[in-house]
Amino acid sequence: MKEYVVFLDRATLIADLRFPQFDHTWVELPDTPPEEVANELRRASIAIANKTPITRAVIESCHKLKLVAVAATGVNNVDIEACRERGVAVCNIRGYADNTVPEHVFMMLLALRRNLLAWRASVHQGAWQQADRFCLFNHEINDLAGSTLGLVGYGGIGKGVERLARAFGMEVLIAEHKGATTIRSGYTPFDEVLSRADQISLHVPLTETTRNLIGSREFALMKKTAVLINTARGGVVDEAALVSALKTRRIAGAGFDVLSTEPPRAGNPLLDLDQPNFLLTPHVAWSSREAMRQLGDQLIDNIEAFVRGEVRNRVV
Repeated sequence: MKEYVVFLDRATLIADLRFPQFDHTWVELPDTPPEEVANELRRASIAIANKTPITRAVIESCHKLKLVAVAATGVNNVDIEACRERGVAVCNIRGYADNTVPEHVFMMLLALRRNLLAWRASVHQGAWQQADRFCLFNHEINDLAGSTLGLVGYGGIGKGVERLARAFGMEVLIAEHKGATTIRSGYTPFDEVLSRADQISLHVPLTETTRNLIGSREFALMKKTAVLINTARGGVVDEAALVSALKTRRIAGAGFDVLSTEPPRAGNPLLDLDQPNFLLTPHVAWSSREAMRQLGDQLIDNIEAFVRGEVRNRVV
Protein backbone atom coordinates (compact mmCIF):
# COMPACT_ATOMS: atom_id res chain seq x y z
CA MET A 1 0.00 0.00 0.00
CA LYS A 2 1.35 3.42 -0.92
CA GLU A 3 1.68 5.81 2.02
CA TYR A 4 0.98 9.53 1.72
CA VAL A 5 3.40 11.45 3.95
CA VAL A 6 3.00 15.16 4.74
CA PHE A 7 5.67 17.13 6.64
CA LEU A 8 3.74 20.15 7.93
CA ASP A 9 6.68 22.32 9.07
CA ARG A 10 9.80 21.22 7.19
CA ALA A 11 11.45 24.63 7.73
CA THR A 12 11.87 23.79 11.43
CA LEU A 13 14.47 21.14 10.62
CA ILE A 14 17.69 22.29 8.94
CA ALA A 15 18.97 18.86 7.98
CA ASP A 16 19.04 16.66 4.92
CA LEU A 17 16.48 13.88 5.14
CA ARG A 18 16.69 10.53 3.44
CA PHE A 19 13.43 9.37 1.94
CA PRO A 20 11.67 6.39 3.55
CA GLN A 21 12.34 2.99 2.03
CA PHE A 22 8.75 2.12 1.19
CA ASP A 23 6.31 3.09 -1.54
CA HIS A 24 5.11 6.59 -0.76
CA THR A 25 4.20 10.08 -1.83
CA TRP A 26 6.20 12.73 0.00
CA VAL A 27 4.86 16.27 0.51
CA GLU A 28 6.74 18.83 2.54
CA LEU A 29 5.54 22.30 3.44
CA PRO A 30 7.82 24.92 5.02
CA ASP A 31 5.11 25.91 7.52
CA THR A 32 1.39 25.27 7.84
CA PRO A 33 -0.97 27.71 9.58
CA PRO A 34 -3.21 25.95 12.13
CA GLU A 35 -6.34 26.65 10.11
CA GLU A 36 -4.89 24.84 7.09
CA VAL A 37 -3.64 21.67 8.82
CA ALA A 38 -6.79 19.60 8.27
CA ASN A 39 -6.87 20.46 4.58
CA GLU A 40 -3.20 19.59 4.09
CA LEU A 41 -3.70 16.23 5.82
CA ARG A 42 -6.92 15.25 4.04
CA ARG A 43 -5.06 12.59 1.99
CA ALA A 44 -2.29 11.83 4.45
CA SER A 45 -1.73 8.48 6.13
CA ILE A 46 1.37 9.82 7.92
CA ALA A 47 1.77 13.36 9.27
CA ILE A 48 5.09 14.80 10.39
CA ALA A 49 5.02 17.85 12.68
CA ASN A 50 7.51 19.57 14.91
CA LYS A 51 5.43 22.33 16.52
CA THR A 52 2.40 22.57 14.21
CA PRO A 53 -0.75 21.80 16.27
CA ILE A 54 -2.50 18.52 15.55
CA THR A 55 -5.81 19.11 17.30
CA ARG A 56 -8.78 16.87 18.04
CA ALA A 57 -10.66 18.50 15.17
CA VAL A 58 -7.81 17.61 12.79
CA ILE A 59 -7.66 14.01 14.03
CA GLU A 60 -11.41 13.55 13.71
CA SER A 61 -11.58 15.02 10.21
CA CYS A 62 -8.55 13.25 8.69
CA HIS A 63 -9.89 9.70 8.33
CA LYS A 64 -6.89 8.31 6.44
CA LEU A 65 -4.40 9.38 9.11
CA LYS A 66 -2.61 6.46 10.79
CA LEU A 67 0.53 8.01 12.28
CA VAL A 68 1.63 11.37 13.67
CA ALA A 69 5.42 11.40 13.69
CA VAL A 70 6.52 14.25 15.93
CA ALA A 71 9.87 15.70 14.87
CA ALA A 72 10.73 16.56 18.48
CA THR A 73 10.69 15.02 21.95
CA GLY A 74 7.80 17.06 23.33
CA VAL A 75 4.36 16.09 22.03
CA ASN A 76 2.27 18.87 23.60
CA ASN A 77 1.34 20.08 20.08
CA VAL A 78 -0.64 16.85 19.51
CA ASP A 79 -3.97 15.93 21.09
CA ILE A 80 -2.79 12.60 22.43
CA GLU A 81 -6.15 11.53 23.82
CA ALA A 82 -7.88 12.15 20.49
CA CYS A 83 -5.20 10.06 18.73
CA ARG A 84 -5.69 7.25 21.24
CA GLU A 85 -9.47 7.32 20.77
CA ARG A 86 -9.21 7.27 16.96
CA GLY A 87 -6.47 4.65 16.82
CA VAL A 88 -3.86 7.04 15.42
CA ALA A 89 -0.31 6.15 16.46
CA VAL A 90 2.06 8.84 17.73
CA CYS A 91 5.84 8.59 17.93
CA ASN A 92 8.50 11.07 19.00
CA ILE A 93 12.25 11.63 18.92
CA ARG A 94 14.42 10.59 21.85
CA GLY A 95 18.01 11.08 22.90
CA TYR A 96 19.10 13.30 19.99
CA ALA A 97 19.65 16.37 22.20
CA ASP A 98 21.53 14.68 25.06
CA ASN A 99 24.72 16.58 24.14
CA THR A 100 23.57 19.81 22.55
CA VAL A 101 21.09 20.94 25.23
CA PRO A 102 23.44 20.23 28.17
CA GLU A 103 26.15 22.23 26.39
CA HIS A 104 23.71 25.13 26.02
CA VAL A 105 22.85 24.87 29.72
CA PHE A 106 26.51 25.17 30.65
CA MET A 107 27.08 28.02 28.22
CA MET A 108 24.42 29.93 30.14
CA LEU A 109 25.64 28.82 33.57
CA LEU A 110 29.20 29.91 32.86
CA ALA A 111 28.10 33.24 31.37
CA LEU A 112 25.89 34.01 34.37
CA ARG A 113 28.17 32.73 37.13
CA ARG A 114 31.15 34.57 35.70
CA ASN A 115 29.14 37.70 34.78
CA LEU A 116 30.16 37.56 31.13
CA LEU A 117 27.69 40.19 29.87
CA ALA A 118 28.59 42.66 32.63
CA TRP A 119 32.32 42.28 31.93
CA ARG A 120 31.74 42.74 28.21
CA ALA A 121 29.78 45.92 28.90
CA SER A 122 32.52 47.24 31.20
CA VAL A 123 35.16 46.81 28.51
CA HIS A 124 32.94 48.46 25.89
CA GLN A 125 32.33 51.37 28.26
CA GLY A 126 36.08 51.92 28.67
CA ALA A 127 36.37 50.87 32.32
CA TRP A 128 39.40 48.63 31.71
CA GLN A 129 41.12 51.26 29.63
CA GLN A 130 40.83 53.73 32.50
CA ALA A 131 41.75 51.29 35.30
CA ASP A 132 44.57 51.94 37.77
CA ARG A 133 45.73 48.31 37.71
CA PHE A 134 45.94 45.33 35.38
CA CYS A 135 42.41 44.00 36.10
CA LEU A 136 38.98 45.12 37.24
CA PHE A 137 36.92 44.03 40.23
CA ASN A 138 33.64 45.58 39.08
CA HIS A 139 31.60 42.38 38.96
CA GLU A 140 31.46 39.22 41.04
CA ILE A 141 32.79 35.94 39.62
CA ASN A 142 31.81 32.56 41.01
CA ASP A 143 33.22 29.13 40.17
CA LEU A 144 30.96 26.22 39.27
CA ALA A 145 33.37 23.84 41.00
CA GLY A 146 32.17 23.06 44.50
CA SER A 147 28.69 24.49 43.92
CA THR A 148 25.41 22.55 43.92
CA LEU A 149 23.27 21.93 40.84
CA GLY A 150 19.62 20.97 41.21
CA LEU A 151 18.08 18.99 38.35
CA VAL A 152 14.32 19.10 37.86
CA GLY A 153 13.73 16.33 35.33
CA TYR A 154 16.10 13.41 34.95
CA GLY A 155 15.68 11.98 31.47
CA GLY A 156 18.40 11.79 28.83
CA ILE A 157 19.02 15.55 28.81
CA GLY A 158 19.02 15.79 32.60
CA LYS A 159 21.55 12.98 32.74
CA GLY A 160 23.64 14.80 30.13
CA VAL A 161 23.67 17.92 32.29
CA GLU A 162 24.65 15.79 35.27
CA ARG A 163 27.65 14.37 33.37
CA LEU A 164 28.97 17.86 32.64
CA ALA A 165 28.25 19.05 36.18
CA ARG A 166 30.27 16.25 37.72
CA ALA A 167 33.12 16.98 35.31
CA PHE A 168 33.08 20.56 36.65
CA GLY A 169 33.30 19.25 40.22
CA MET A 170 29.73 20.14 41.17
CA GLU A 171 27.42 18.38 43.60
CA VAL A 172 24.21 17.26 41.86
CA LEU A 173 20.78 16.97 43.47
CA ILE A 174 17.98 15.25 41.54
CA ALA A 175 14.55 16.58 42.45
CA GLU A 176 11.67 14.27 43.26
CA HIS A 177 8.30 15.20 41.76
CA LYS A 178 6.77 18.29 43.30
CA GLY A 179 4.42 17.34 46.12
CA ALA A 180 5.53 13.68 46.20
CA THR A 181 5.01 11.92 49.52
CA THR A 182 7.51 9.16 48.74
CA ILE A 183 11.10 9.96 47.81
CA ARG A 184 12.83 7.53 45.45
CA SER A 185 16.36 6.35 46.15
CA GLY A 186 18.87 8.84 44.74
CA TYR A 187 16.32 11.67 44.66
CA THR A 188 15.87 14.69 46.94
CA PRO A 189 12.57 16.35 47.92
CA PHE A 190 11.59 19.05 45.43
CA ASP A 191 11.53 21.93 47.92
CA GLU A 192 14.85 20.88 49.42
CA VAL A 193 16.49 20.97 45.98
CA LEU A 194 15.21 24.51 45.43
CA SER A 195 16.49 25.69 48.80
CA ARG A 196 19.93 24.02 48.60
CA ALA A 197 20.90 24.46 44.95
CA ASP A 198 23.16 27.23 43.67
CA GLN A 199 21.94 26.48 40.15
CA ILE A 200 18.66 24.89 39.08
CA SER A 201 18.14 23.44 35.60
CA LEU A 202 14.71 22.43 34.29
CA HIS A 203 14.23 19.40 32.02
CA VAL A 204 10.57 18.44 32.19
CA PRO A 205 7.86 18.31 29.50
CA LEU A 206 5.01 20.81 29.56
CA THR A 207 1.92 19.11 30.98
CA GLU A 208 -0.92 20.24 33.21
CA THR A 209 1.16 18.96 36.12
CA THR A 210 4.27 20.95 35.21
CA ARG A 211 2.62 24.16 33.99
CA ASN A 212 3.89 27.00 36.22
CA LEU A 213 5.92 24.46 38.17
CA ILE A 214 8.17 27.34 39.22
CA GLY A 215 6.33 30.40 40.51
CA SER A 216 6.48 32.95 43.33
CA ARG A 217 6.39 30.25 46.02
CA GLU A 218 9.32 28.40 44.47
CA PHE A 219 11.39 31.57 43.94
CA ALA A 220 10.91 32.36 47.62
CA LEU A 221 12.51 29.02 48.49
CA MET A 222 15.62 29.63 46.41
CA LYS A 223 18.85 31.19 47.56
CA LYS A 224 19.25 34.84 46.64
CA THR A 225 22.45 33.75 44.89
CA ALA A 226 20.67 31.05 42.84
CA VAL A 227 20.56 30.89 39.04
CA LEU A 228 17.66 29.28 37.16
CA ILE A 229 18.11 27.72 33.71
CA ASN A 230 15.16 26.69 31.54
CA THR A 231 15.80 24.86 28.28
CA ALA A 232 12.60 22.79 28.62
CA ARG A 233 9.34 24.63 27.87
CA GLY A 234 8.38 28.22 28.61
CA GLY A 235 5.13 27.38 30.39
CA VAL A 236 7.00 25.47 33.10
CA VAL A 237 7.87 28.83 34.73
CA ASP A 238 5.50 31.63 35.70
CA GLU A 239 7.11 34.36 33.61
CA ALA A 240 5.66 37.29 35.59
CA ALA A 241 7.02 35.76 38.80
CA LEU A 242 10.42 35.35 37.14
CA VAL A 243 10.52 38.99 36.08
CA SER A 244 9.72 40.03 39.65
CA ALA A 245 12.34 37.66 41.09
CA LEU A 246 15.04 39.08 38.80
CA LYS A 247 14.13 42.74 39.23
CA THR A 248 13.98 42.47 43.03
CA ARG A 249 17.13 40.31 43.14
CA ARG A 250 15.14 37.52 44.78
CA ILE A 251 17.45 35.29 42.69
CA ALA A 252 20.79 36.15 41.13
CA GLY A 253 20.06 35.33 37.52
CA ALA A 254 18.34 33.21 34.91
CA GLY A 255 19.01 31.78 31.47
CA PHE A 256 16.04 30.86 29.26
CA ASP A 257 15.87 29.28 25.82
CA VAL A 258 12.07 29.08 25.78
CA LEU A 259 9.01 31.28 26.24
CA SER A 260 5.38 30.44 26.97
CA THR A 261 4.34 31.47 23.43
CA GLU A 262 6.73 31.01 20.51
CA PRO A 263 7.39 33.03 18.49
CA PRO A 264 6.43 35.85 20.90
CA ARG A 265 4.60 38.02 18.36
CA ALA A 266 2.46 39.72 21.00
CA GLY A 267 5.48 40.42 23.17
CA ASN A 268 6.55 38.88 26.45
CA PRO A 269 7.78 40.48 29.71
CA LEU A 270 11.05 38.57 29.43
CA LEU A 271 11.83 40.25 26.11
CA ASP A 272 11.97 43.60 27.88
CA LEU A 273 14.51 42.47 30.48
CA ASP A 274 17.75 44.16 29.52
CA GLN A 275 20.07 43.32 32.39
CA PRO A 276 23.27 41.27 32.61
CA ASN A 277 21.80 38.67 34.96
CA PHE A 278 19.31 37.43 32.37
CA LEU A 279 20.04 35.55 29.15
CA LEU A 280 17.42 34.71 26.52
CA THR A 281 18.02 32.63 23.40
CA PRO A 282 15.32 31.84 20.78
CA HIS A 283 14.65 28.12 21.41
CA VAL A 284 17.92 27.01 19.81
CA ALA A 285 19.49 24.80 22.50
CA TRP A 286 18.37 21.68 20.60
CA SER A 287 19.49 22.79 17.16
CA SER A 288 23.18 22.02 16.68
CA ARG A 289 23.88 20.62 13.22
CA GLU A 290 24.92 17.32 14.77
CA ALA A 291 21.72 17.05 16.78
CA MET A 292 19.50 17.88 13.82
CA ARG A 293 21.15 15.16 11.73
CA GLN A 294 20.42 12.66 14.48
CA LEU A 295 16.85 13.92 14.74
CA GLY A 296 16.28 13.57 11.00
CA ASP A 297 17.65 10.04 10.89
CA GLN A 298 15.56 8.98 13.88
CA LEU A 299 12.42 10.56 12.40
CA ILE A 300 12.67 8.41 9.27
CA ASP A 301 13.62 5.35 11.34
CA ASN A 302 10.41 5.83 13.37
CA ILE A 303 8.25 6.09 10.26
CA GLU A 304 9.84 3.08 8.58
CA ALA A 305 9.39 1.02 11.75
CA PHE A 306 5.70 1.93 11.88
CA VAL A 307 5.13 0.88 8.27
CA ARG A 308 6.87 -2.44 9.00
CA GLY A 309 4.47 -2.97 11.90
CA GLU A 310 7.08 -2.39 14.60
CA VAL A 311 6.64 -0.32 17.77
CA ARG A 312 9.43 2.26 18.04
CA ASN A 313 9.49 5.45 20.16
CA ARG A 314 5.73 5.28 20.46
CA VAL A 315 3.76 7.65 22.66
CA VAL A 316 0.45 6.16 21.44
